[in-house]
Amino acid sequence: MNNLEFRVPKNEGEFNEYDLFRWRLLRKPIGKTIESLKDEYEDNSFHLIGVINNQIVACGRLHFIDDSKAQIRYMAVDEKFQRKGLGKSILSLLESHAKKNNADKIILNARDHAIEFYAAAKYKILEKYHRSDTGIPHTTMTKDI
Repeated sequence: MNNLEFRVPKNEGEFNEYDLFRWRLLRKPIGKTIESLKDEYEDNSFHLIGVINNQIVACGRLHFIDDSKAQIRYMAVDEKFQRKGLGKSILSLLESHAKKNNADKIILNARDHAIEFYAAAKYKILEKYHRSDTGIPHTTMTKDI
């Protein structure tokens, strides 16, 4: 994967592509609209994409809940690029951004099929998460950084 680059979306057009990517991988398969991606943290979040040959193949988002706690949401890797370390790289970069901005804890709500991925990155299970608008089982996990 020679041309792999991790970065913030560069402009409005790339942000639109990023939104479509997130929706296509995370929300469309469960019948949710693209508008369902947006929450009150969207405009104040750190958005990260993985790009190969000008194509978005991975993403993640981080926002702050308070001065010392951040939350990761919308982690996704294109199926063709899974199990190649892209998710691990996105996660690490989001954690680094949180740490640089004085967070000492990260929280996330993992879809249950992703629990092992986050556990391998030293996230600990906190509790079942029951407020998801997706209808998909989630588990709240946390990590001190």
